Amino acid sequence: MPDGVLIIGAYGTGKSSLCEELAEVLESAGVAYGAIDLDWLGWYDAPGRRPGHDRRDPVALANLSVVAGNYVSAGVEHVVIAGAVWSEPELAAIRDALPFPLRVMQLTIPYEEIERRLSASVSTARANDLGEAKQQSERGVLGLSDIVIANDRPIWEVADEVLDWLGWR
Repeated sequence: MPDGVLIIGAYGTGKSSLCEELAEVLESAGVAYGAIDLDWLGWYDAPGRRPGHDRRDPVALANLSVVAGNYVSAGVEHVVIAGAVWSEPELAAIRDALPFPLRVMQLTIPYEEIERRLSASVSTARANDLGEAKQQSERGVLGLSDIVIANDRPIWEVADEVLDWLGWR
């Protein structure tokens, strides 16, 4: 039975970068894995859709369910998922969409580093994310995760800590 990890945290904490690094390490080790960025699964607009990134969005959850199911059918052992999740109902909806158990880790970093990272990005979306990131980082530890890990060192060191915690070595 495959299992998964959901990396949560404020915008700019490095969730997607850590997801990418974990995927690279697993691939290099010959481990069957899948990687999912929740933002991409719910990035659309349609009539009647509320703006924002509510992780309970039915289209995003349906996409997650299909992608995760395809990964399981393909024989993956582990799935790495990255996304900002801010409430127990959102987390419950994500868990309900998955055909495997999910552990959750929150990635943290000081707001000054988030500001440096997001300010360097040229996209309008990233500029808008900076304001949201400030509010998110002020929330601190959310109480939704099994573990909180600081992203205050090279990403490969953070990935090593996560893989050790997960027992995926």
